[in-house]
Amino acid sequence: MIEKTEKIDDFDLKILTQLQRNSHLPQRELAEKVGLSQNACWRRLQRLTSIGMIGDAHTTIDLSALGLDLTVFVMIRTRHHSKEWMEDFRNHVDRLPEVVDFYRIGGDWDYLIKVVTKGMSGYDAFYQKLVTNFDLMTVTGFFSMEAIINNRAVDFAKLR
Repeated sequence: MIEKTEKIDDFDLKILTQLQRNSHLPQRELAEKVGLSQNACWRRLQRLTSIGMIGDAHTTIDLSALGLDLTVFVMIRTRHHSKEWMEDFRNHVDRLPEVVDFYRIGGDWDYLIKVVTKGMSGYDAFYQKLVTNFDLMTVTGFFSMEAIINNRAVDFAKLR
């Protein structure tokens, strides 16, 4: 399951699980939750960070409270698959502030973009920016009515 060259043990997985749930836990509290001394926990945090297992911490924000009440999953099919075109398209999409996730995918579609915006008019403005100056074969939007499971923490113990 975990294919890093570094050895990851049960304590490391407990630390990662707790950090997924609350990245703002004080180190002392994190150490207590995973059953380590504060010093041992700190050393493990440093190692997990140095090997790239732990990245930046993020805060979950209620986007609808800010008026960003529409989530759209945009599926894209293109005729172009060269490395240069993909890099240009990646840079174009990266400049669109409505984009929160962007994937190159396999199957019948080439790309999946998750967009958050203010209503349908906000999505239409995004769509116009997305398709400008890019030859995209098909662009389809799927509109989310409700997030049932969103940003769930991975249960490492069950995936081992």
